[in-house]
Amino acid sequence: MSTENKAETRGFETEAKQLLQLMIHSLYSNKEIFLRELISNASDAADKLRFESLSKPELLESDPDLRVRIQFDVEAKTITIDDNGIGMSREEVITNLGTIAKSGTAQFLDALTGDERKDSQLIGQFGVGFYSAFIVADEVEVLTRRAGAEKSEGVLWKSKGEADYSIEAIEKVSRGTTVVLHLKDDEIEFAESFRLRNIVKKYADHIAMPVTMEKEDFSMPDEVEEDSEDADEEGKEKAPEQVKEKEFEAVNDAKALWVKSRSEVEDEEYKEFYKHVSHDFQDPLDWSHNKVEGKLEYTSLLYIPAKAPYDLWNREAARGLKLYVQRVFIMDDAEQFMPLYLRFVKGVVDSNDISLNVSREILQKDPVVDSMRSALTKRALDMLGKIRKKDKVKYDEFWAEFGQVIKEGPAEDFANKEKIAKLLQFSTTSSEGTTQDQGLTEYIERMQEGQDKIYYLVADSLNAAKASPHLEIFKKKGIEVILMSDRIDEWLMGHLRDFDGKEFQDIARGELDLGKLEDEEGKQKQEDTEKEFKDLVTRIKTTLGGDVKEVRVTHRLIDSPACLSVDTNDMGAQMRKIMEASGQEVPETKPIFEINPDHALVIKLDTEQDEDRFSDLVRILFGQAQLSEGGQLDNPGEFSSRLNKLLLELSN
Repeated sequence: MSTENKAETRGFETEAKQLLQLMIHSLYSNKEIFLRELISNASDAADKLRFESLSKPELLESDPDLRVRIQFDVEAKTITIDDNGIGMSREEVITNLGTIAKSGTAQFLDALTGDERKDSQLIGQFGVGFYSAFIVADEVEVLTRRAGAEKSEGVLWKSKGEADYSIEAIEKVSRGTTVVLHLKDDEIEFAESFRLRNIVKKYADHIAMPVTMEKEDFSMPDEVEEDSEDADEEGKEKAPEQVKEKEFEAVNDAKALWVKSRSEVEDEEYKEFYKHVSHDFQDPLDWSHNKVEGKLEYTSLLYIPAKAPYDLWNREAARGLKLYVQRVFIMDDAEQFMPLYLRFVKGVVDSNDISLNVSREILQKDPVVDSMRSALTKRALDMLGKIRKKDKVKYDEFWAEFGQVIKEGPAEDFANKEKIAKLLQFSTTSSEGTTQDQGLTEYIERMQEGQDKIYYLVADSLNAAKASPHLEIFKKKGIEVILMSDRIDEWLMGHLRDFDGKEFQDIARGELDLGKLEDEEGKQKQEDTEKEFKDLVTRIKTTLGGDVKEVRVTHRLIDSPACLSVDTNDMGAQMRKIMEASGQEVPETKPIFEINPDHALVIKLDTEQDEDRFSDLVRILFGQAQLSEGGQLDNPGEFSSRLNKLLLELSN
């Protein structure tokens, strides 16, 4: 025997050992989930074979009818799940079964909370469903051969879920994969026909291929009539003994769920189908089942997950819908049907209008796909809009998970910018003390008479935004301001200039303009004050020199002596940090230093004759303004020294 045919023992990596121990000690609160996961894997294997056989019909060999077969043996304490799908090569076995870290084990372990029920929900998000077999089994065997490979190229994988697994070459006559579970003594309840049939009906009724089990009915053959001429001398022929027929029958409905009309499908069926297509263990937040007839013909079933997957922020991760063409599976992650900002949407699309010799390249160029993408995108956005309108609490849960991804939308999808904007939520100055974020539509409904702009403020954190001196005049006048603190917010507002006919105005950018909210008397007073403090502005500009772009008198401050603002066309601090962190070149910009002419410190500054003391006071005010914006001091030591010097003078 060659070395290649000998059993080889390989060790799991450390993180995989931890994961297997969690499985073995019943992390799942619902143990029967193991069968759903193994049937789901078998279904995926059948789908992949259907697709590959379009161009290579020989892969079907002499067995074109795809199915999953479940058998059990009470005496041997085994359950066997057998499929005739695509199967695996030796390399694929090692990749898919031997390297759990491929599914993001490290992130999974970091996300564990210690709460068994909550932790069990994480399994599906990390794609480690196969290992649920170890919940009920103390040893698992996988016998597999890839379609098209020689019979001698079969592979046997074995593991007891401990430190290692073995892998060896075997001869396997049939293609596909057989999983044998050697049940633990206290899990023998699963080796029972009624139990297994119920689980299959519960979790796999929607799978578009038969899941079969052995029939258990008994039948008698037709009675044999006596023939006196043929009977032997000992008398009549004896009737055959009762025999048990060993035939298999489909246990599940085996009809693609999306093919059915909505009235035929129960909510529980929709939920189980979602878990099948997404490998998530939680129920979806919502779904939309729709059939389009006319110029285009296709059926879609879209789901909104309740929780974000661990790789949500990996824009290169696999995503998209399961694509079928005339009920034939084409690909798992057809990303062409959903924009990137909706990458969390799961589901199925089945079209009659896309050619069966489809490939990713053809999909990217097909105008039919473009039309379907546009329609499916609007359907997903409409679904979210209905959730927000009907159940704000439910939508708030969605927003907490996926809100920052939705904020990518206005830059990526100009055609649906208004729809996306209606889904956006933010904290505002009127939502302080509550946990509910506000939408733009609600903001406009609360706008003051004469207000023609949507005012907002971007800061590094919500607390920094709430404490910003820029809010002072708005609080005094009772004008609501949207508070933005997500890293993506400044970038978002660069692509969202207006909403429902109202322009957005960053209150920390450019000169303050309250429009009709400011009376003529107030405007005249501002002009007079600016003239009065013209010399002070010049002195401060001379002191700060190149550290500032401009110094001016402001009327946005009530309690603070000074603040910093950004010129109208300059890049804000948040965007600068993002670009610097990504290694991009950032254009040099300088802040505008604004002083409050009504503040006692500024009035005192105007009368200060000692130039050194004047310089110290100006630098301290400038440093305070930087800190108020959440910025960093260029020279913290110098700032402290000036401040200490001032404190000593005051104490003497």
